[in-house]
Amino acid sequence: MAYETLLFEVNAGVALITINRPDKLNALNDRVIAELGDVASRLASGGTIGGAILTGAGKAFAAGADIGELADQGPFDGKARALAGQAVLRRLETCGKPVIAAVNGFALGGGCELAMACHLRVASQTAKFGQPEVKLGIAPGYGGTQRLPRLVGKGVALELILTGEMIDAAEAHRIGLVNKVVPPGDLLSATEALLRNILAKGPLAVRLALEAVERGLDMSLEEGLLLEANHFGLLAATADMKEGLSAFLEKRPPKFQGR
Repeated sequence: MAYETLLFEVNAGVALITINRPDKLNALNDRVIAELGDVASRLASGGTIGGAILTGAGKAFAAGADIGELADQGPFDGKARALAGQAVLRRLETCGKPVIAAVNGFALGGGCELAMACHLRVASQTAKFGQPEVKLGIAPGYGGTQRLPRLVGKGVALELILTGEMIDAAEAHRIGLVNKVVPPGDLLSATEALLRNILAKGPLAVRLALEAVERGLDMSLEEGLLLEANHFGLLAATADMKEGLSAFLEKRPPKFQGR
């Protein structure tokens, strides 16, 4: 797919994905969603891509959905749009590679939902977060009612969703919505440093840890523990474990396959 709304580049195993509609504050129209779906497929199947950074051009990460498209939708259109967006964000979330959102400005509505579908979030000190859909007479449609409570708890999530109010990066960090806050000029370098730190670890271990946490959230504790034990056993049969343990005992950096 030729991208009209995204910039995509890969450098030494790290994909940088930039939503590139700065004149629209990177609003998530149907084209952006479709292109993000293609990117999710590339991440999942790209053997040379270890992980990805997702950010926005200009002053926003993504300032919500494209209001022009929403204004013309009926009930069936609205449900179809929500399901399509949810599916793409879910594909990104389950691509098997670590994806980190570098939130450089407004992350509102669908933009906040997109950031939450990433595995980690690094925010600029100038970033703003919120789910303002109720102010437009609608509710979150790309997973906000489901991911936000899982990240920050039911009470805090309901307050943000029902009031539609924005919060700054410091508050987002306090409630657990973002992992770290950095100066604007350090955003991409700090995000890349975090991602490369992860990519220096055993790639199969990282992949299965992502899967265990993701799937375990929807399981009972007993089912989740069994999943964890199964993954632990699988990893015991890998060259990654052999190399990791050997490197530790020999007091040297590990050299994992594919790294």
